[in-house]
Amino acid sequence: MAREVPERDAACAIAQAAAVIGDWWSLLLVRETARGHHRFDALQAELGISRKVLAERLGHLVDSGVLEKVPYQEGPVRYEYRLSPSGRALLPVLVSMQDWADRWLLGDGSLSASAGADTAEAHRVAGLPGTAVPALTLPAHTGGELDPVGGGPTVLFCYPATGRPSPLPEGWSDIPGTVGCTLENRLFRDAHDAFRAAGVAVRGVSTQRPDEQRVFAAEERIPFPLLSDMDLALSAALRLPTFRAGQSLRLKRAVLVVDRERVVRHAQFPVTDIPGAVTTALARASVLGG
Repeated sequence: MAREVPERDAACAIAQAAAVIGDWWSLLLVRETARGHHRFDALQAELGISRKVLAERLGHLVDSGVLEKVPYQEGPVRYEYRLSPSGRALLPVLVSMQDWADRWLLGDGSLSASAGADTAEAHRVAGLPGTAVPALTLPAHTGGELDPVGGGPTVLFCYPATGRPSPLPEGWSDIPGTVGCTLENRLFRDAHDAFRAAGVAVRGVSTQRPDEQRVFAAEERIPFPLLSDMDLALSAALRLPTFRAGQSLRLKRAVLVVDRERVVRHAQFPVTDIPGAVTTALARASVLGG
């Protein structure tokens, strides 16, 4: 169960936060609800947790305002558990923890915008096919918010950042894997007619702000939406690899092909051959759109 905060730490925000989410199971429940698992039995199956402990942790997170109980069935009434605004605000914390562990616990401590094929990050992305993209929306450079899945077969390509309009952090080009974001957008732009003819939507995703993406899209005549994962909702939902540069978390380059039922059918990471990744995405997605 959750710990009470000692009087000496009553004014410490870190201690207060640890009292709510510092427990192992509580953190993993935030992770799983972000991934789209909302019902009691689904959470139990994902975590292998006892029903008693699961009920206690869910009750604690509801009482703390991290989760909300939402009825999905009547007679008898059954509930599912969804992140509240307070809970969604924890997603950057969750992704930061993942990023730290990928680099310092599961990696060798080096800063990289890519990863080796045998790393924990690569194995995590390789496990995405067969899993569903949870229902969510992201701010789009075109205004408003859009579903990352475009109503049918969709290619999602994640990239670290473009250098316009804001300058990239100092030493950006020295970080392996950062170079090529503008090239990648241009290649998907140039192939957009082929994707559209195959009935496939294209979405570019970075953690840059929508206004920054808007300027870049106008300059480069990008015909598809660029989506901003600045609040790391998609990153948390799919446990996408990130790296920290310029005091911000950036997405590592990855390409996902998602079918019309929102299920990931192909995942490529690391992406070392950008033109080849575009060609492969078109080939894999065209089968789904046909």
